[in-house]
Amino acid sequence: MSKKFHKAGKKQKDFSAKIFKILSQDPNKTFNYKQIAAALELNDTKSRNEIIKELGYLTSKEKIQEVERGKFKIIAKTEYYEGTIDMTSRKTGYLISPDLEHDVFIPFQNLNHALDGDKVRAYVYNRRSSRRPEAEVLEILERARTEFVGVLDVQKNFAFLTTANAKMYTDIFIPKDKIGEAKDGDVVLVRMDDWPKKADSPFGEVVKVLGRPGEHDTEIHAILAEYGLPYDFPIEVEAYAKKLDTSITAEEIAKRRDMRDTLTFTIDPKDAKDFDDALSFKVLENGNYEIGIHIADVSHYVQEGTILEEEAYKRATSVYLVDRVVPMLPEVLSNFACSLRPHEEKYTFSAVFELNDKAEILNQWFGRTVTYSDQRFAYEEAQHIIETKSDTIPDEISLTGAAYQVPAEIVNATLKLDELAKIMRRKRMANGAISFDKVEVKFKLDDNDEPTGVYFKVAKDANHLIEEFMLLANRKVAEFIGKQKKTFVYRIHDEPNEDKLINLQTVISKFGYSLNFKSRDSISKSLNTLLEDVNGKKEQNLVDTLAIRSMSKAVYSTENIGHYGLAFDYYSHFTSPIRRYPDVMAHRLLQHYLDGGKSVSEEDYEEKCVHSSQMENMAANAERDSVKYMQVKYMQDHKDQEFLGVISGVTEWGIYVEIIENKCEGMVRIREIKDDYYTFDEKQYALVGEMSHNLLQLGDEVYVKVKNADLVKKQLDYHFIRRNE
Repeated sequence: MSKKFHKAGKKQKDFSAKIFKILSQDPNKTFNYKQIAAALELNDTKSRNEIIKELGYLTSKEKIQEVERGKFKIIAKTEYYEGTIDMTSRKTGYLISPDLEHDVFIPFQNLNHALDGDKVRAYVYNRRSSRRPEAEVLEILERARTEFVGVLDVQKNFAFLTTANAKMYTDIFIPKDKIGEAKDGDVVLVRMDDWPKKADSPFGEVVKVLGRPGEHDTEIHAILAEYGLPYDFPIEVEAYAKKLDTSITAEEIAKRRDMRDTLTFTIDPKDAKDFDDALSFKVLENGNYEIGIHIADVSHYVQEGTILEEEAYKRATSVYLVDRVVPMLPEVLSNFACSLRPHEEKYTFSAVFELNDKAEILNQWFGRTVTYSDQRFAYEEAQHIIETKSDTIPDEISLTGAAYQVPAEIVNATLKLDELAKIMRRKRMANGAISFDKVEVKFKLDDNDEPTGVYFKVAKDANHLIEEFMLLANRKVAEFIGKQKKTFVYRIHDEPNEDKLINLQTVISKFGYSLNFKSRDSISKSLNTLLEDVNGKKEQNLVDTLAIRSMSKAVYSTENIGHYGLAFDYYSHFTSPIRRYPDVMAHRLLQHYLDGGKSVSEEDYEEKCVHSSQMENMAANAERDSVKYMQVKYMQDHKDQEFLGVISGVTEWGIYVEIIENKCEGMVRIREIKDDYYTFDEKQYALVGEMSHNLLQLGDEVYVKVKNADLVKKQLDYHFIRRNE
């Protein structure tokens, strides 16, 4: 009997959804059964009787109320939630809401045209029962996006857009008169205009033709368009920037601290064009050191209320793709006026510290300055000085291509700064900071941007030198304002999610490592030990990646909760305003408070922080996609080569293998592994051979060959050759 009742209840629930949807669209309005039947387009007597019966049932369960005879209204209870949709690749989704303890599953039929990232209002079923709760989307409050990139499939009288995004579960229908100049097979940007209630697919219009699939510029522009990122500046913004007075004037110098006579130099990547920061060094009479962290004074040029400011805010960040930089500011500013180029005077915003030999801060000063850069170093050149204590830069690492001699005062300054940076770094680690020095994949490109080689960028002493002094400036600026209890833009980083740390522990235990969960301090120390222990091992990239994923994501906020990863109570971004909008905000606020200004609106700045975090995330995704694209492109030319790789993921449909020599990750389908019949064992996180009982698990070394390299999907498939015994 209970079984029958359970089935009836399920049927009621399914029918409930339709009534809930109608009533919830206007919670203050009452409906009678005729109005509900009309909304559901039901006019037969049987259906109307079902609606009357259902209304009675829902009223008895206190889901809805009968306000007056025959008129019903929804009861606003906590079963209704606002949240965002997180789609899976299986046409199902999850409702993510801050008001729900867990994400709630949404079956395909309950999505009601909601797409990944959309903000929705939904009803949650079975929230208090033992059955798994499910949600139904009742209303789409805000679309996450209305523009999509894909390949156009042109038919006789219409076209469809098919995207490579696994989370986009529908094609977009495009009427013939909305195709424009696009041709069959073109990669295009399409705007979704409408999604009629009864239509299987949304309707759209071709906005821009990006080119033919597989062509280099097409694919790079497609990556940018996928995330709504621009690849050029509006003409009016370029024109405005070119008209700016970028000269260094006596009138402006008089308003600033003049530090042009203090030894100043930059250390940057050899291919950098925008130099955000410089260091100055002076030995004081008392034997201490005056060290200036000088940052490009972008806010001097980018004034509030201008189209230049609007464009910088809209972009919020520069985007660093494999073959190009899409800058936040027009080139006249990013590469010239603001860039701290060698042997040029520049307006800067500075944090100046007096330090002793123990790297203790005895005095600090913040304010606008004018500086002159005496020298530009590449990281490799500064590293050579640190390692050899020599004043001669050899031709093979020289920026000019020829050997040269560095003035003694710059060599001494570099060595002392390195010494102080190492002391600061040791203190930071002792305080619980986590040392994430993840290996970066870089490509050697020819003149046509074709990848000819892969190399890894590893942080060395010269990188750490710059990092420590930038961290010092960011921390002290944030602390200076934070202690005044005034609104500011912080860079915050929450404690790691314990569930993710437990998952990390499960994976690393297979390699013989472990984490100590006893306290916050023990977690930090054991994470650092783990990162040190895997350094140089075959599993390093896998463990580094998983460790980073176990961390919370750093974001911008006016609410300061500190920075867990750096072990700082106060932290901001102040040192890269050419490429990050939050740093421009930090400069403006710092000057405002130095001038005695009152605390600004927290609400206004929080909105800007949220926008900046979102844009940073999109830029990071675009950068990741460009690396993946270039890896696929590189591997296209190596189809006949056997590679040694590490199993970096195991799923029910196969294994992911990351090639050791170039970090290119691809999939080996389970059916491709021919030496046995394999099944997925979830407990062991491995594929198990049915006859041999052989395991294929995380960290195992295997040989693979390229089976397919899909540039459009940015996807690699491998042939399985054999294990590395």
